[in-house]
Amino acid sequence: MNFIIKNAEVYNPKYLGEKDIVIIDNKIKKITNDVNINEYNKILNFEVIDATNKILVPGFIDSHQHFLGGGGEGGFKSRTPEIQLTDITEGGVTTAIGCLGTDSVTRNLRSLLAKARALEEEGITTYIYTGSYRIPANTITEGIREDIILIDKIIGTGEIAIEDHRSSQPSYEEFKKVIAETNIGGMLSNKAGVVNIHMGDGKNALGFLYKIMEEGILSIKNILPTHINRSKKLLDIGKEYAKMGGLIDLTTSSSDNNEDKNKCAESLKYLIDNEVPMQNITLSSDAQGSLPDFDDNKKMIGMKVGKVSSIFETIRSSVLEYELNLSDVLQTVTSNPARIFNLKQKGIIKENNDADLILLDKDSLLLDSVIAKGKFLIKNKNITVKGTFQ
Repeated sequence: MNFIIKNAEVYNPKYLGEKDIVIIDNKIKKITNDVNINEYNKILNFEVIDATNKILVPGFIDSHQHFLGGGGEGGFKSRTPEIQLTDITEGGVTTAIGCLGTDSVTRNLRSLLAKARALEEEGITTYIYTGSYRIPANTITEGIREDIILIDKIIGTGEIAIEDHRSSQPSYEEFKKVIAETNIGGMLSNKAGVVNIHMGDGKNALGFLYKIMEEGILSIKNILPTHINRSKKLLDIGKEYAKMGGLIDLTTSSSDNNEDKNKCAESLKYLIDNEVPMQNITLSSDAQGSLPDFDDNKKMIGMKVGKVSSIFETIRSSVLEYELNLSDVLQTVTSNPARIFNLKQKGIIKENNDADLILLDKDSLLLDSVIAKGKFLIKNKNITVKGTFQ
């Protein structure tokens, strides 16, 4: 598909001003102040999209989705359903990374890989983690290193659970071995080799990660602890960890019953106000994961389901309610995850990158259009591509 987006205010995520963008096939071919449409129409037939009063930003990268569903902590009836294509695209996400959670018995990595390939066939870019909550990690081949090297879509390990009553309670040495194997697999395959860490509310908190930092043998730049905003205590610990160079991920989905206040946007503002470097913060949705509430005896008493749309809602709330800079906030779901996960063609609007783009209404920041790999999946607020069984 070939088209030209004219008169958009472009954030790449840095603010570039009003630009015209030329898309040929699935790539951004030119970014210019005033494109000559006739010149391009001599070569190919181009559709012209007038983006006056629109903002153009990179498609979002969501590093934590449960493609197959999650949950199960309340018995079989509490298993959450598989994700569908429009669940993802209506949240502005064009690249998604899938994982297993607590249940790696009735859900498995082969099925996760198949689901990732299905979503890619339907129109977005997908990757997955090997492993699940537990250590030793379950894998497709004989180990973590082998999975990352041999399977194209596997770019890391996760979500490994620590400091949580649902984790396998690994020792520090067992945990460190997962980091090492993931790192080596990434090096040998030119992949990021990121370990996604599910953080519970245990007293040791980020203790394992601080220990890795202190030992100085393994890099902390391929370790991404998520759910850092699950409590004020953990957020404060994460704040100091990020100031020391660590990466932290905030979960945009919430089990909080107060729907009037976006807690993730509030946490993001808190981090920025406390001078945490923006390049060390990401946001992810935990989509289709269960968001259980437990009583003091660790018995589940309620549950919600994570949604991709929570990322988009957090971006809007951060800018419109908490008055954060749009360029800064966008980094958390565009250029930051693209750098961390070594996705060189993603996360930044620049020439020769993949045409993964979002058009937003300028004043309201409401979603207008989603373009993934040069194809409109949502156009003028209408879904143009649905999943196979939707």
